[in-house]
Amino acid sequence: MKRKIITTADGSKTIQIEDWDEQYHSIHGAIQEAYHVFIKHGLHKFKNDDVFILEIGFGTGLNTLITLAESEKSQLKVSYEGVEAYPVSLEEINALDYVEALKFEKYKEHFFKMHKSNWGETIKLSPNFTLFKNKLDFKDIDYQNLFNLIYFDAFGFRVQPELWSVEIFQKMYKALKNNGILVTYSAKGSVRRAMQEVGFTVERLPGPPGKREMLRATKESNF
Repeated sequence: MKRKIITTADGSKTIQIEDWDEQYHSIHGAIQEAYHVFIKHGLHKFKNDDVFILEIGFGTGLNTLITLAESEKSQLKVSYEGVEAYPVSLEEINALDYVEALKFEKYKEHFFKMHKSNWGETIKLSPNFTLFKNKLDFKDIDYQNLFNLIYFDAFGFRVQPELWSVEIFQKMYKALKNNGILVTYSAKGSVRRAMQEVGFTVERLPGPPGKREMLRATKESNF
């Protein structure tokens, strides 16, 4: 499918899949969305613990890069797994230029190391941050009680409704530890109901720029 780099409303770039009219990040601001959905309402819920993060849609690595920087600020120890079936090319990564957009010059080497590293290999990006990239179809995920936090950043329901199904959210529920949370930019009613059907407690939260709401789902402890 034809792809191109476009500039979003906050000046940062993203990849657009033209056949779908779908983007990897919000056209209202790629960086703003990442901070609002995944950092403010996800990572910042964890203060002192070691955090195990699963990202559904490693994609451009934007969420990973920002999480690395935030973990350094708070001295949070993070083990991060990004799942992606169709990796983004290094040519596209260079064109997106997130290091410059974020003024993250100190993380330039880290960012390119994460993209050049081998799939299926754990790498250490900092003393407190490890990354494992898993080239895997989302439907083949099969984890049990491993993660504290899931960044659910799949393509939208309009173009890939099968990724927002009860079947997929059952896998997410199983993958989380008790009291683990899943955050996503979506606020669609059918998505919320699918989450609730598998056992999540779901909150509607204020959305990032361009969206009224987003969802946060919690796997509450049975004890």
